[in-house]
Amino acid sequence: MTSQFVALCFDANDPLTLARFWAGVLGWERADDPHEGIALLPDDDTGFRIRFLPSREKKTGENQAHFDLTSTSLEDQRATVARALKLGGRHIDIGQSPDEPHVVLADPEGNEFCVIEPGNNFLAECGFIGALSCDGTQEVGYFWSAALGWPLVWDQDQETAIRSPHGGPKITWGGPPVAPKLGKNRLHIDLAPPAHGDQQAEVDRLVSLGATRLDIEQHGAGWIVMADPDGNEFCVLPPQ
Repeated sequence: MTSQFVALCFDANDPLTLARFWAGVLGWERADDPHEGIALLPDDDTGFRIRFLPSREKKTGENQAHFDLTSTSLEDQRATVARALKLGGRHIDIGQSPDEPHVVLADPEGNEFCVIEPGNNFLAECGFIGALSCDGTQEVGYFWSAALGWPLVWDQDQETAIRSPHGGPKITWGGPPVAPKLGKNRLHIDLAPPAHGDQQAEVDRLVSLGATRLDIEQHGAGWIVMADPDGNEFCVLPPQ
Protein backbone atom coordinates (compact mmCIF):
# COMPACT_ATOMS: atom_id res chain seq x y z
CA MET A 1 0.00 0.00 0.00
CA THR A 2 1.21 3.50 -0.80
CA SER A 3 0.51 7.09 0.23
CA GLN A 4 -2.48 8.94 -1.18
CA PHE A 5 -1.98 12.35 -2.80
CA VAL A 6 -4.83 14.23 -1.12
CA ALA A 7 -3.98 17.91 -1.69
CA LEU A 8 -1.66 20.36 -3.37
CA CYS A 9 -1.17 23.25 -0.94
CA PHE A 10 -0.35 26.88 -1.72
CA ASP A 11 1.10 29.18 0.93
CA ALA A 12 -0.93 32.36 0.48
CA ASN A 13 -0.77 35.87 1.92
CA ASP A 14 -4.48 36.18 1.09
CA PRO A 15 -5.96 32.65 0.89
CA LEU A 16 -9.48 33.83 0.02
CA THR A 17 -8.37 35.94 -2.95
CA LEU A 18 -6.14 33.17 -4.26
CA ALA A 19 -8.88 30.57 -3.82
CA ARG A 20 -11.35 32.75 -5.72
CA PHE A 21 -8.86 33.15 -8.56
CA TRP A 22 -8.21 29.43 -8.98
CA ALA A 23 -11.87 28.53 -8.48
CA GLY A 24 -12.68 30.89 -11.36
CA VAL A 25 -9.91 29.57 -13.60
CA LEU A 26 -10.58 25.88 -12.94
CA GLY A 27 -14.33 25.98 -12.32
CA TRP A 28 -13.92 24.11 -9.00
CA GLU A 29 -16.12 24.55 -5.93
CA ARG A 30 -14.99 25.60 -2.46
CA ALA A 31 -15.20 23.08 0.37
CA ASP A 32 -14.72 23.03 4.13
CA ASP A 33 -11.10 22.60 5.14
CA PRO A 34 -10.12 21.14 8.52
CA HIS A 35 -6.71 22.83 8.67
CA GLU A 36 -7.44 26.59 8.80
CA GLY A 37 -7.21 27.01 5.05
CA ILE A 38 -9.55 27.16 2.07
CA ALA A 39 -9.99 24.13 -0.17
CA LEU A 40 -11.20 23.61 -3.74
CA LEU A 41 -12.61 20.27 -4.85
CA PRO A 42 -12.05 18.94 -8.37
CA ASP A 43 -14.99 18.33 -10.68
CA ASP A 44 -13.02 15.86 -12.84
CA ASP A 45 -10.47 13.05 -12.43
CA THR A 46 -7.74 15.30 -11.00
CA GLY A 47 -7.75 13.16 -7.88
CA PHE A 48 -6.58 15.75 -5.34
CA ARG A 49 -7.93 18.97 -3.86
CA ILE A 50 -6.15 22.31 -3.81
CA ARG A 51 -5.66 24.01 -0.45
CA PHE A 52 -4.69 27.62 0.31
CA LEU A 53 -2.96 28.08 3.66
CA PRO A 54 -2.32 31.43 5.36
CA SER A 55 1.30 32.55 5.33
CA ARG A 56 3.08 35.82 6.10
CA GLU A 57 6.09 34.90 3.95
CA LYS A 58 6.41 36.71 0.63
CA LYS A 59 7.22 34.91 -2.59
CA THR A 60 10.87 35.01 -3.66
CA GLY A 61 12.00 33.63 -7.01
CA GLU A 62 10.23 31.16 -9.27
CA ASN A 63 8.26 28.33 -7.70
CA GLN A 64 9.64 24.81 -7.86
CA ALA A 65 6.31 23.60 -9.30
CA HIS A 66 3.57 25.04 -11.51
CA PHE A 67 0.43 23.95 -13.32
CA ASP A 68 0.32 23.30 -17.05
CA LEU A 69 -3.28 23.89 -18.18
CA THR A 70 -4.37 22.28 -21.44
CA SER A 71 -6.36 23.68 -24.38
CA THR A 72 -8.65 22.02 -26.90
CA SER A 73 -8.20 24.74 -29.53
CA LEU A 74 -6.57 28.13 -30.03
CA GLU A 75 -9.88 29.75 -29.12
CA ASP A 76 -10.01 27.69 -25.94
CA GLN A 77 -6.43 28.71 -25.07
CA ARG A 78 -7.27 32.38 -25.60
CA ALA A 79 -10.42 32.02 -23.49
CA THR A 80 -8.46 30.51 -20.59
CA VAL A 81 -5.89 33.30 -20.76
CA ALA A 82 -8.60 35.97 -20.93
CA ARG A 83 -10.44 34.43 -17.97
CA ALA A 84 -7.26 34.32 -15.88
CA LEU A 85 -6.42 37.96 -16.69
CA LYS A 86 -9.95 39.08 -15.81
CA LEU A 87 -9.71 37.29 -12.45
CA GLY A 88 -6.46 39.04 -11.52
CA GLY A 89 -3.72 37.10 -13.30
CA ARG A 90 -1.02 38.65 -15.43
CA HIS A 91 1.45 37.84 -18.18
CA ILE A 92 5.03 37.25 -17.01
CA ASP A 93 8.40 36.79 -18.68
CA ILE A 94 10.49 33.88 -17.37
CA GLY A 95 12.78 33.81 -20.38
CA GLN A 96 10.42 32.18 -22.87
CA SER A 97 10.94 33.09 -26.52
CA PRO A 98 8.29 35.20 -28.32
CA ASP A 99 7.34 32.31 -30.61
CA GLU A 100 6.62 29.84 -27.81
CA PRO A 101 3.13 28.38 -28.36
CA HIS A 102 2.28 28.25 -24.64
CA VAL A 103 1.35 31.31 -22.58
CA VAL A 104 3.08 31.98 -19.25
CA LEU A 105 0.96 33.68 -16.59
CA ALA A 106 1.01 34.33 -12.85
CA ASP A 107 -1.84 34.32 -10.34
CA PRO A 108 -2.48 37.32 -8.04
CA GLU A 109 0.38 36.30 -5.72
CA GLY A 110 2.85 35.65 -8.52
CA ASN A 111 2.59 31.86 -8.69
CA GLU A 112 3.54 30.88 -12.23
CA PHE A 113 1.41 28.67 -14.49
CA CYS A 114 1.27 27.89 -18.21
CA VAL A 115 -1.63 27.64 -20.63
CA ILE A 116 -0.47 25.01 -23.09
CA GLU A 117 -1.20 25.14 -26.79
CA PRO A 118 -3.71 22.72 -28.39
CA GLY A 119 -2.30 19.55 -29.90
CA ASN A 120 0.32 18.97 -27.21
CA ASN A 121 0.85 15.21 -27.49
CA PHE A 122 2.49 14.77 -24.08
CA LEU A 123 -0.65 16.02 -22.30
CA ALA A 124 -3.17 14.68 -24.82
CA GLU A 125 -4.88 12.24 -22.44
CA CYS A 126 -4.86 14.54 -19.42
CA GLY A 127 -7.59 16.86 -18.20
CA PHE A 128 -7.63 20.65 -17.89
CA ILE A 129 -4.79 20.45 -15.37
CA GLY A 130 -2.50 18.56 -17.68
CA ALA A 131 0.50 18.45 -15.38
CA LEU A 132 2.08 19.62 -12.20
CA SER A 133 5.41 20.56 -13.76
CA CYS A 134 8.35 20.53 -11.34
CA ASP A 135 11.99 21.47 -11.24
CA GLY A 136 13.71 18.31 -10.04
CA THR A 137 16.11 15.45 -10.52
CA GLN A 138 15.57 12.00 -11.94
CA GLU A 139 16.04 10.64 -8.41
CA VAL A 140 13.10 12.63 -7.08
CA GLY A 141 10.90 11.37 -9.92
CA TYR A 142 11.76 7.80 -8.92
CA PHE A 143 11.04 8.65 -5.28
CA TRP A 144 7.56 9.99 -5.96
CA SER A 145 6.75 7.08 -8.25
CA ALA A 146 7.50 4.69 -5.38
CA ALA A 147 5.88 6.91 -2.73
CA LEU A 148 2.55 7.19 -4.56
CA GLY A 149 2.60 3.91 -6.48
CA TRP A 150 2.21 5.84 -9.73
CA PRO A 151 4.06 4.34 -12.71
CA LEU A 152 6.66 6.24 -14.68
CA VAL A 153 5.17 7.41 -17.98
CA TRP A 154 8.36 9.17 -19.08
CA ASP A 155 12.00 8.49 -18.20
CA GLN A 156 14.45 9.91 -20.70
CA ASP A 157 17.52 12.18 -20.58
CA GLN A 158 17.04 12.46 -16.78
CA GLU A 159 13.53 13.88 -17.28
CA THR A 160 10.78 11.91 -15.56
CA ALA A 161 6.99 11.90 -15.30
CA ILE A 162 4.47 9.86 -13.37
CA ARG A 163 0.70 9.55 -13.54
CA SER A 164 -1.94 7.92 -11.39
CA PRO A 165 -3.34 4.65 -12.80
CA HIS A 166 -6.76 6.31 -12.35
CA GLY A 167 -5.90 9.19 -14.70
CA GLY A 168 -5.66 12.88 -13.92
CA PRO A 169 -2.62 15.14 -14.28
CA LYS A 170 0.93 14.00 -14.74
CA ILE A 171 3.66 15.09 -12.36
CA THR A 172 6.83 15.91 -14.26
CA TRP A 173 10.44 16.72 -13.34
CA GLY A 174 12.69 18.48 -15.83
CA GLY A 175 16.04 17.06 -14.72
CA PRO A 176 19.27 19.00 -14.25
CA PRO A 177 20.24 21.72 -13.88
CA VAL A 178 17.94 22.16 -10.88
CA ALA A 179 17.58 25.73 -9.61
CA PRO A 180 18.85 26.38 -6.06
CA LYS A 181 16.15 26.15 -3.41
CA LEU A 182 15.20 29.55 -1.96
CA GLY A 183 13.80 28.78 1.46
CA LYS A 184 10.54 26.92 1.99
CA ASN A 185 8.58 26.11 -1.15
CA ARG A 186 5.26 27.91 -1.55
CA LEU A 187 3.65 24.76 -2.94
CA HIS A 188 3.74 21.40 -1.21
CA ILE A 189 1.94 18.07 -1.35
CA ASP A 190 -0.19 16.63 1.46
CA LEU A 191 -0.12 12.84 1.68
CA ALA A 192 -2.37 10.54 3.67
CA PRO A 193 -1.39 7.04 4.80
CA PRO A 194 -3.13 4.14 3.03
CA ALA A 195 -6.71 3.54 4.13
CA HIS A 196 -6.68 2.28 7.74
CA GLY A 197 -2.89 2.64 7.67
CA ASP A 198 -0.48 3.87 10.30
CA GLN A 199 1.06 7.35 9.97
CA GLN A 200 4.40 6.42 11.57
CA ALA A 201 4.70 3.27 9.48
CA GLU A 202 4.16 5.35 6.34
CA VAL A 203 6.75 7.90 7.49
CA ASP A 204 9.23 5.06 8.02
CA ARG A 205 8.50 3.71 4.53
CA LEU A 206 9.05 7.13 2.96
CA VAL A 207 12.35 7.50 4.84
CA SER A 208 13.43 4.14 3.44
CA LEU A 209 12.72 5.52 -0.05
CA GLY A 210 14.95 8.56 0.49
CA ALA A 211 12.81 11.13 2.32
CA THR A 212 13.89 12.92 5.49
CA ARG A 213 11.85 14.08 8.45
CA LEU A 214 12.02 17.82 9.12
CA ASP A 215 11.90 19.53 12.50
CA ILE A 216 9.28 22.17 11.72
CA GLU A 217 6.85 23.55 14.31
CA GLN A 218 3.40 22.05 13.71
CA HIS A 219 1.44 23.52 16.63
CA GLY A 220 -0.03 20.12 17.51
CA ALA A 221 -1.73 19.78 14.14
CA GLY A 222 -0.89 16.08 13.87
CA TRP A 223 0.79 16.07 10.48
CA ILE A 224 4.46 15.20 9.98
CA VAL A 225 6.63 17.45 7.80
CA MET A 226 9.12 15.71 5.54
CA ALA A 227 11.32 16.48 2.52
CA ASP A 228 11.86 14.48 -0.66
CA PRO A 229 15.39 13.71 -1.94
CA ASP A 230 15.60 17.17 -3.57
CA GLY A 231 14.68 18.87 -0.28
CA ASN A 232 11.10 19.77 -1.23
CA GLU A 233 8.75 19.81 1.75
CA PHE A 234 5.63 17.66 1.97
CA CYS A 235 3.31 16.61 4.80
CA VAL A 236 2.04 13.24 5.93
CA LEU A 237 -1.39 13.71 7.49
CA PRO A 238 -2.96 11.58 10.22
CA PRO A 239 -5.12 8.71 8.89
CA GLN A 240 -8.22 10.12 7.18
